[in-house]
Amino acid sequence: MEKVNITINGRKISAPAGSTVLRAAQQAGIDIPTLCNHPALAPIGVCRICLVEVKGMPAFQPACTSLVTEGMEVQTETPPLVEARKFILDMLFSERNHFCMYCEMSGNCELQNLGYRYHLDHWVYPTYTKPFPIDATHQLLLMEHNRCVLCRRCIRSCAELTANHTLDLRKRGIETMVDADINIPFGDSSCISCGGCAQVCPTGAIFDKRGAYMGPDKKMNQVQSTCGQCSLGCGLKVFTRGDIMVRVDGDYDAPVNGGRLCKKGRFEPLNEDRKRLTRPLLRRRTGLEPVSWEEALQAVAERLGAARAQDIGVLTSSHLTNEALYQLKQLFRQEMKVTNVGLLNGAAPKAFGKPQGSLADIPKSDLILVVGADPVKDQPVASFLVKGAVDRGARLIVVDGKENGLVPFAYQCLEMADIEKALDLAQRATHPVVLYGAGVPEKAANALKKLSSKAAFVGLEPGVNTRAAEALGFHNGFKPAAAKVLVLLLGEQRWNGEDLLKQVGKDAFLVVQAGYESPLTQGADVVLPAAIWSEQSGSLTNTEGRLLKINRVLDPRGEAKPDLEIISLLANKLGKKFTASLDEISARAAQELK
Repeated sequence: MEKVNITINGRKISAPAGSTVLRAAQQAGIDIPTLCNHPALAPIGVCRICLVEVKGMPAFQPACTSLVTEGMEVQTETPPLVEARKFILDMLFSERNHFCMYCEMSGNCELQNLGYRYHLDHWVYPTYTKPFPIDATHQLLLMEHNRCVLCRRCIRSCAELTANHTLDLRKRGIETMVDADINIPFGDSSCISCGGCAQVCPTGAIFDKRGAYMGPDKKMNQVQSTCGQCSLGCGLKVFTRGDIMVRVDGDYDAPVNGGRLCKKGRFEPLNEDRKRLTRPLLRRRTGLEPVSWEEALQAVAERLGAARAQDIGVLTSSHLTNEALYQLKQLFRQEMKVTNVGLLNGAAPKAFGKPQGSLADIPKSDLILVVGADPVKDQPVASFLVKGAVDRGARLIVVDGKENGLVPFAYQCLEMADIEKALDLAQRATHPVVLYGAGVPEKAANALKKLSSKAAFVGLEPGVNTRAAEALGFHNGFKPAAAKVLVLLLGEQRWNGEDLLKQVGKDAFLVVQAGYESPLTQGADVVLPAAIWSEQSGSLTNTEGRLLKINRVLDPRGEAKPDLEIISLLANKLGKKFTASLDEISARAAQELK
């Protein structure tokens, strides 16, 4: 990459050609204050806080939009620049009612931090002269116009990252405000509750209600992890205080999502309404009763030990980690020779004669063919990437029926019987991408092979850790009626199991390992309380085949244990000595999943 030599504050540095002064300074460890700028968004230079002096230029220049040139000399903190920034801050504080002591973002506010940085200790211009409205109609978010600095970060996030275009500006001058869908209540708008606007907001203008007034970030623990709500495996940061999960943010450095999160990933872990299982339960004459882990595991081991391999069934959710699925395979398939094993959800067909593509192929494409998958419903962040590509001129063809969530954005919507029309358009494209799911019928799959030499194929697996579960042999045609002892590992999956219970024999012994109560746990003979996603460590294999790390955020509730630990304890009860550490099991699982 071509380099440009510049000087910042008397220090000579090299920066990539085409980069901005701000980026060049940041890469060299030189701090230039900003407000409207955000690393995940395109710079627009509206706040003017990042103004710098460039030798030979008659006026101050915004560092976020000024490109470096050979020999450029820049000063970032001269007395005139400090005075200019103070003037800008005085004007910003005068335009809205920024009363920090009542603001939810006090301690986390970028405007407040700039005020402290430049020693603002009084209002130069009149303030608190006009009350601005507060919009609390949204279920999860609150829009507080009194705190807004019109940086447009929220608008740009909604357009650039989510491609939803709900937010924009209305009115002019001092009356200018952010609005939703041409000035309708936020809660009635086209907002999809991704929460990206709240994450990028530098003040308290948009924030999530659940995490409000829980304290500044410096008083919280922060853990990087991987989302466990779908098969994409988005990178995220979880903020906790005490034993409470306060907030979930997208990780802008994560390769899968680049900071994007959907409603399921950002808010559902914080607003879970199901009742947790916190103690092992064993069915006695009077019903399910709390017992010790020793009693519960002994009851399961006795039934399994007395049963023939062909009479045992194992059905697992894809919510389990790679390590838990690997240990499950070792116990039941390798040691106990059980063959009646299955996965609760289906799986996408194998890639069509070529290596799997990646989500990074979507923004580069000029034609996107979606077949047998509905990412709006099942993998929302993938749908953000698709809609963003459409914004940039890509054509979208949906082959799945009119109920698919991407239909409103499609160039064409076709039935499976008309897939040849889609293939013809894809053949004429320069960089076609095929997104396919478990809903691809065999005939359509065979037709798609015609694109194997040209298109990038990205399988969108249903469930969560489906790719690992399938690779470890848990997708091979489970037969409920054949199971006299059924071990069901439900994880966090929402499923009442009515169809399963109708097929299982009345005398079958049912063991359910789950994080939450459900009709299945109520009908079980033994219930083993499992730790949920935020309470265990391990890894997932996402739909692209990436190995992604999960880190424990909170301690398990009550007596719940991670799935891996429960399986290992059960194995030891059965006389199978599973004593490997988490790191050892992770390494073995990763090797098998290559």
